[in-house]
Amino acid sequence: MKINDNCVGCGQCASFCKKGAIDVKGKARATDACIDCGICVLYCPVKAIEVLV
Repeated sequence: MKINDNCVGCGQCASFCKKGAIDVKGKARATDACIDCGICVLYCPVKAIEVLV
């Protein structure tokens, strides 16, 4: 998963992450717990997240 510079740090992605794998301190970042499921992509209001395949 990649979180680009469009991230505004709102935390919506983290609140929907079932693994708790997104850390939001300022801007969001994926932790090692991320399994690239992509659920966060659906809830990012500024389209700052993309799943790398």
